[in-house]
Amino acid sequence: MIRFRFVDDARKTYSVKRICDVLKLNRSSYYKWKSTAFTREKRLLSDAILGVQVKTVFTTHSGCYGAKRIAAELKDQIGHDLANHKRVARIMRSLKLFGYTKKRKVTTTVPDKTKTVFPDLVGRKFTADKPNQLYVGDITYLPIQDGSNMYLATVIDCYSRRLVGFSIADHMRTSLVQDALLMAKDQRGNLKGAIFHSDHGSVYTSHAFQETCKKLGIRQSMGSIGTSADNALAESFNAAMKREVLQDSKTFENQLCCRRDVFRWCTRYNTVRRHSWCRYLAPVVFEERGPAILRSAS
Repeated sequence: MIRFRFVDDARKTYSVKRICDVLKLNRSSYYKWKSTAFTREKRLLSDAILGVQVKTVFTTHSGCYGAKRIAAELKDQIGHDLANHKRVARIMRSLKLFGYTKKRKVTTTVPDKTKTVFPDLVGRKFTADKPNQLYVGDITYLPIQDGSNMYLATVIDCYSRRLVGFSIADHMRTSLVQDALLMAKDQRGNLKGAIFHSDHGSVYTSHAFQETCKKLGIRQSMGSIGTSADNALAESFNAAMKREVLQDSKTFENQLCCRRDVFRWCTRYNTVRRHSWCRYLAPVVFEERGPAILRSAS
């Protein structure tokens, strides 16, 4: 491109043929470059405008959105498909915009081999035909600056990835997971007949939690011991939450900030944050539009 520009600058002094011969360039290539100049300038202008929009969405969502989520957001805003995810990804690279990535460092699963073990009713198939059929749950730690931990227990609907129930506390007693399950019951109204899948943590095998499940009409399911893939959906949720809430920080400032920030993110996750499984809609929106989305896909 630089050589073609040199030819274009020097053609008033020397003939294009002579310059191309000296530089060993193909004249047809130069003329093609010349004829597409307007198209290139138009594309550069379009990329610049789209770059501003991409950066605005990226900043609005605190750097947590990647190319596909930004493309989905812009599609709703702009109303057409010019902002496809590949183009957005290219523009993000040029603007040096990269999302946050973090790895989980510790595990909160403490198996109790003396308690009842339930069969795996899921088999790593984290899907459901409609809401309130299949749930997964887990506990994850939330590191505090003073060296202590808070803990988050979750209940996630496999149909929409909606966080139907959750509980935050400074302990991992059975009441933590019971509270999350009871919140899910309040949200859905009834959990009778639903499956709840978890790991072999002692809180999930405890007599008190089993009794809570029986009262609510829930069937328990558990994956293999020491195999995170058997509860991959819950693990993925935990990783996304920490990555997007903590970002560049390693810990929460204090317990109050932890509760506030995690609660805020969980609310945003359900109502605003676009999820790839939900065709880049928020889980609550996906549940509302679910039948129409499935009809359009078929």
